[in-house]
Amino acid sequence: MLIWIPVYEENGKDSRIAPQAEGKKWALIDFDAGVIRSIRFYDTIEACEEEWVDFVILANKFENYFDFMNEGMMVLVVREGQETIEEIVEAFKFKELDEIGL
Repeated sequence: MLIWIPVYEENGKDSRIAPQAEGKKWALIDFDAGVIRSIRFYDTIEACEEEWVDFVILANKFENYFDFMNEGMMVLVVREGQETIEEIVEAFKFKELDEIGL
């Protein structure tokens, strides 16, 4: 499955999540069988040619998430203390992220 996360910098698993307006890159995580298969970084979501992304994980529940939901993505939000891609994916694995829904 594929997961989008907006980040401040391109620093592999140590990249820190950012609010969309402050993020410099978008990390696309290929997550399968409980492990990160790959992380690719893009300047914008539009620069990626993937046809389907399953999840987007945002820094807070006050961000604009409607476009992601309209694209069919599940939108999740981190909890306090979940900052790096590694911490976020670990929380994702154990369903420790909050879901945004209408």
